[in-house]
Formats: sequence, C-alpha cells, structure tokens
Amino acid sequence: MEPTASRRRITIVDVARHARVSVTSVSKVLRNAYGASPEMQAKVRRAIEELGYRPHAGARGLRGQTYTIGVMLPDIRNPFFPEILDGITDSLEETEYQVFLGPGCNGEKAEARVTEAMIDRGMDGLVLVAPVSSRAHLEHVASSVPTVVVGRHGSSAVYDTVTDDDIEGAALVVRHLAGLGHRRIAHIEHHETDPTRLAEMPNARRADGYRQAMRAHGLQECIDVLSTSSYTQEGGHRAALELLARPASARPTAVFAGADIVAMGVLEAVAEAGLSVPGDLSVAGYDNTTFAAFGPISLTSVDQAGQEMGRDAVRLLLRRITDHDRPSAKVTLSPTLVPRRSTARPAE
Repeated sequence: MEPTASRRRITIVDVARHARVSVTSVSKVLRNAYGASPEMQAKVRRAIEELGYRPHAGARGLRGQTYTIGVMLPDIRNPFFPEILDGITDSLEETEYQVFLGPGCNGEKAEARVTEAMIDRGMDGLVLVAPVSSRAHLEHVASSVPTVVVGRHGSSAVYDTVTDDDIEGAALVVRHLAGLGHRRIAHIEHHETDPTRLAEMPNARRADGYRQAMRAHGLQECIDVLSTSSYTQEGGHRAALELLARPASARPTAVFAGADIVAMGVLEAVAEAGLSVPGDLSVAGYDNTTFAAFGPISLTSVDQAGQEMGRDAVRLLLRRITDHDRPSAKVTLSPTLVPRRSTARPAE
C-alpha cells in the first residue's frame, strides 16, 4: 500500500486563480489595503474560504506583520482575568488577529520570559494584564513592540494604560457597609513593599481607598488592614482565620476583600468556623466575577467592567500598531457596586 501523499499547502497564487483576480488584489485584501473594492473583497474571501487558505505566519512576519497579539495574564486561576480576555477576543473577532496567551505567574522573572518570548516571535502587539515587573522592564518591552498595560496605574510615554478607579471602588464598599451600620470593617490587601508597585498596583490603590473612606466616615479608629502574601483563595483563607481567632469583641463585623478570589477564601474560613455570612460576618469582594453572582454565594462586589477593559485595550493597541509614535493614552473606568446577600446589617 503506497503512502498517502501529503496535501500541498494552498498558496496566494491558488487563491488568485480561484477568484480569477491578480495576486496583487489578493494581497490587498489580506492586508486590508486601500484599493480593494467591496466586490473584490467578497470574491477573494469566498475563494479563501472555499480553498481553506491560511496565510503563512512566518512569511507574513518577514513582511513586517504576523497578525498575532500576545496577552499576558498573571494568574489563570483568578476568575476575573477571563473577563478581560473575553473583551479582547470579542474585539478582535472581525479582524485577522489571533490571540496567544502567556502566564505571568505573578513574578518578574516569569513575566520577563513570557514577554521576551512574545517579542522574539514577532507578535504585532502585547496586552500585559496587571504586570508586576519594574517600570524599566515594561518600557523596554514597549520600546520593542506596541504595548498596552491593563490594571496598573501610572503612565508612560511609550505604552498605553487601561485601569479601574480603584480608590473609588474601595470607597463604594466602605460607603455601603457603613450605611448598613458597620463600624468594625476590616480590609484584606495583597502585601506590597516596592515603592513603584505601592503607587501603581490596583491592590495598593484599593487599600489606600479603604483607609481614605474609613476616615471620611469617621471610622479612622476602626481601620483594620490584614496583609496576605498572595491575592488568592488561600491568602484570603489565611487572613480570615487570623481575624476569626480574635476575641468576639475584637472581630470585625464586615470584611472587604480586595478581590473576589480572596473573598472566596474568607467565605471558606467562615463556614469552617461554623459561622454564617452575613449573619455573623458581612463579606464584600472586588471584580464582580461570575461566581459572585452564583446564587448560593451571592457576593456583594465591585464591578470594574473587565470586558470593557479588554475592549479598550484592543482599541488602544490597534491604534498604536498603526502609529507607533502617537502620544500615550490612559483610560480610567468608573466602577459600580453590586450589592448581594453576603452583606447585611450587623447583628445586634
């Protein structure tokens, strides 16, 4: 039995012959270049679909564009980051761009490996979500390839940013809990020591917003911040165990977790202690992830519009790919609070 011959790769010449147009016309359609009429585009795209033509990524890269976008996510287990990714992929659905993901693993070395690999593979642009790398590294990356940074405050002349107003988001939570009658409101933050990250990372901004809001409501003596080494369910669980180990008179009546994933750990610890939410402890999160709306959990949370963040990131990135030297832009979204059953008036 003779071996089956491998199928020959369809080329741009085959597409031109099938559509009965010139190779130049096909090239114009593939590049979205000026001069391709709607009729020409329809003929070429129909031929591409019928033949199953796929542009050769390496060849496109040699011509200066690969139509690939690299997206770095810090932690794929955090349910908020897929919200941003959905916004990115939805915005690119009608384009030729494809998204490639890389895990940053919440560490500078891992981020450097991922970003350098994306640069080496000729990706047309990068979206870096909540990077922890130094400003110098971010600017090094952005000087090599068009870059948008999502979820990190501060600004740069070489990359664009999309952020949430984290100080206002924290104020919304404190205002809600104080309005219910809570005074002993604790906050669980992600511990930071680096001066730049203290100024730019959203977790640090939320902790600042919590402190400011507590003072604004006359609750400065009740400010109670617990630091966790990781913004994870495990980190929230450890912090909650520390809170629940206090004498009942010294425990908070409400906890503001800096992220929904952290709030999950708090809910777990409360259940393990045989207590109830919100009967014994009100709990609020941040991100309004899909599990926050899940009926048995019903977590009060701040919605920072993750999908809109992703859409804004794509809009800025495509503009920067077209014009590398344009002035940098900064988009700040306004958060909203979504009250649910995890918060209520404190027990008498």
